[in-house]
Amino acid sequence: MKFASVVIDQDAKAIDREFEYKIPDDLDITLGERVLVPFGNRTLQGFVVDIEDSSTFDETKLKSILSAVDGFAVIKKEMLELMKYMATKLHLKLASILRLFLPSEMRTGKVKELLVRFVELNDNFEMPNKNAKKQLEIIAYLKENGKAKFSDISNEFGYQALSTLSKKNIVRVYFEEQKRNIDYDKIADNKRVLTPLQQRAVDTISENKTYLLHGVTGSGKTEVYMNLIERELKKGKTALMLVPEISLTPQVLANFKARFGEAVALIHSGLSAGERFDEWRRIFFGEARVVVGARSAIFTPIENLGIIIIDEEHEQSYISESNPRYDTHEIALFRRQYNDCILVLGSATPSIESYSRALDGEYQLVEMPVRVNGMEMPKIVIVDMINELRHGNSEIFSIPLLAELGNVVEKKKQAMIFINRRGFSSFQRCRECGYVAKCKDCDVSLVYHRYENKLKCHYCGKRYKALDICPSCGSHNIKQGAIGTERVVEELKRFFPDVPIFRMDNDTTSTKNAHRSILSQFREAKPGILVGTQMIAKGHDFEDCILVGIVDADQSLYQSDYRSIERTFQLVTQVSGRAGRSKDQGKVILQTYSPRHYVYRFAQNYDFKGFFKKEANLRRVTNFPPYTKVLRILFSHEDENIVANEIKLCYNKVQKVKEKYPDDFIYLDVMKSPLNRIKTKYRYQILMRFKLEKADEIENEIYACVDEKCKSSVFYEINPNNLS
Repeated sequence: MKFASVVIDQDAKAIDREFEYKIPDDLDITLGERVLVPFGNRTLQGFVVDIEDSSTFDETKLKSILSAVDGFAVIKKEMLELMKYMATKLHLKLASILRLFLPSEMRTGKVKELLVRFVELNDNFEMPNKNAKKQLEIIAYLKENGKAKFSDISNEFGYQALSTLSKKNIVRVYFEEQKRNIDYDKIADNKRVLTPLQQRAVDTISENKTYLLHGVTGSGKTEVYMNLIERELKKGKTALMLVPEISLTPQVLANFKARFGEAVALIHSGLSAGERFDEWRRIFFGEARVVVGARSAIFTPIENLGIIIIDEEHEQSYISESNPRYDTHEIALFRRQYNDCILVLGSATPSIESYSRALDGEYQLVEMPVRVNGMEMPKIVIVDMINELRHGNSEIFSIPLLAELGNVVEKKKQAMIFINRRGFSSFQRCRECGYVAKCKDCDVSLVYHRYENKLKCHYCGKRYKALDICPSCGSHNIKQGAIGTERVVEELKRFFPDVPIFRMDNDTTSTKNAHRSILSQFREAKPGILVGTQMIAKGHDFEDCILVGIVDADQSLYQSDYRSIERTFQLVTQVSGRAGRSKDQGKVILQTYSPRHYVYRFAQNYDFKGFFKKEANLRRVTNFPPYTKVLRILFSHEDENIVANEIKLCYNKVQKVKEKYPDDFIYLDVMKSPLNRIKTKYRYQILMRFKLEKADEIENEIYACVDEKCKSSVFYEINPNNLS
C-alpha cells in the first residue's frame, strides 16, 4: 500500500495544505498526476505532490484516491520543486501555484486533443460491384492519395458509399490527433554575419550563470539571442525566450520559425484554448525545443534547459499584479539554478535592480553600446509645451512635431506617435460643479471612448453611457480630461486626411491576431502613422520609420511611485529607439511641460550610466530598493468594515515585529489603497520598508503573524510594481 499527498484544486485558504490519501492497488498513480478524490461529501480534483510507502495517520481513517484524470503526470518534478519554492518565498497558496503550470482550459476539462477521422484502404479486399460507381471512385481516389479525411471523402463522394465500404471492410476508419496550427508570418531566415560586438557577446555568454546584456536599441540583441539558442540546441539542450508584450510575439515568432522551424512553440494569452493546449502538449512531450512567449511561458514544462532569455528585462509586465503575484525574474533564477543553465537578461535600459546586481558581480555585465548598422541614435528634440501655449498653440501637437510629420508624409516614410493612455480622454468632468463620472464598482474615473460614445472602466471593464448632461447639477458644460490614443488619431486625421493612420492599444488589439494585422498593415503603408501605447514602444523594427513623436512624456513622471522617474527614462529611450533603424537618420520629438527635468537630459543623450548613477544615489540616500526591501500586504473584501477591522489586527501584530527589529525597519504604515475599491471589493494595505540584512527573517515573521482565518483576501508583494 502506498500513500499520496494531494493538493486539492481549490483556491481557498482553509484547505491550503496537503491531504493524505491511500493509493488503491489497482491504480498506478505517479508523482505529479491529477486525480479525483473524495473530499467531505464531494468529489474534487487534486494534484499528487508526494508519494510515500507509509503514513503518519491511522490508515483505517484514510480515504482512497478514486481515479486518475490524465493517465500521466502533468506536473513534472522541476515544477513540484518550483511549487515549494514559490509557496515559501512568495507566500502563495499551493493550488494557485499549481494552476500556473497547466492551461486553464485543460484543468477545467474544457479542451481536449483535436481528433480527426480518417479513412484508408484495407489490404486484400474484394472489389465492389461495377455498378457501385461512387464506391469505385472512392477506392480509386484512396489508391492514388493514400489516407484522406472522412469528412472530405463523404462530401465528395457521398456518406452512403463511404459507409458501405466501411461495413464491407474495404476501408478502415480511424482517428488521428491533429495539431491546431498557429498562423504566423512566414519569412526567410536572414541570418547575418555577426558584428565584432555581437560575436564578443556570444563568446562571453558561455558559462552557466546569469548575464545582463546591456545593448542600445538597434544593437542586434535578437541575433545574439538566436545564436546563443542555436549553440544550445547543438548541444542537445532546449531554450526559453520571453518577450514582454504579446504585440512583440508575431515578429519574434516569425524570426524564430524562420531560423528553427517546427522546433519552436508559442505560449501567450492571445492563443485560442485549443492552440494553447496543443502547444503545451508539444512542449510537455519534448516535440518543441524552443519556447517563445510572454510572462506565463516561464512556467512551461520544457526540460533539459540550456538557456533562458528575458528580453526587455526591465519591463513591468514581467511582474504579475493579480493573484498569484510573482516576479518572472525570481522564477527564471530558480529554473536557471535547477537546470544549471544560462540566464540572459537583455535590455537597452536595464532596471536599477538588475544593473546594480551586475555592478556588484551577482550578474555578469555584457555591453553592446552601438547600433548594428553603425548609424547614430535618433536625435531627441525636447519641446517645451508651456512655450507652445505662450505662442498661441493650444493643439495636442507642437509646431515642431507637425512640421516633422509633414516631412515624413512628403518623403513617403513612416512615423510612430506614442501616448501611454488609451481612449479619447481620461475622464469627463462637469465644469460647473466638478462632478467626475466614476465606476460604480471601482474607485476610479471612467475613460471616455468617443468611437463607441461610451464611458469605460479600465479596471473591471464595465461600460456606461457618455455624459451629455451632468447628473449632479444638470449642466451641459462637460469637459474632457487628458487625451488618449483615440483623440490623437482623430486630430492626426484632421491634419493629414489622406495618410493611413493606425491605432494600437488594448481596445484595438482585443481580437485574435489583431496585433499582427495592425503591424503588417503599418509596415506596408508608405507614408503611414502608427499611434499607440506602451505596446509600440519596444522591440518593433520598421526600416522606414524615421520619426517618433512622444505626445505626453510627463504622464509617467509624476506618478506616486519611487520607480516613476526610472520608468520615464526607460519609456523615452525605448520608444525613441524605434526611429532610424535602417539607412535613414531618425528623429524624436519629445513634448513635455517639464523640459528642465534631469531625466530628459539623460534620455536626450542616451546616457544610461549617468542616469543610473544619479537614480541609484537617490535611492540609496532615501532608502528605497534595491538598497532596502518594500513589503506590501493588501487586504480586500466586499464589506469595508470587515477589511478595515482585519487589517487593524494584522497591523498591530506587524508593529510587534517592528519593535523586535527597531533598527531594521525604515517605514511602517497602514492605509486605504490609493484605488480604494476595485470590482466591488474594498482594498486596504500595510506598507513597510526594511533594511536588507535581516529582510528574510523579518518577512518570515510577518507572514507567520498574519491571521490565516481572516475573511479578507490577503496578498503579499515584495517591491511591488504598482502601489495603487
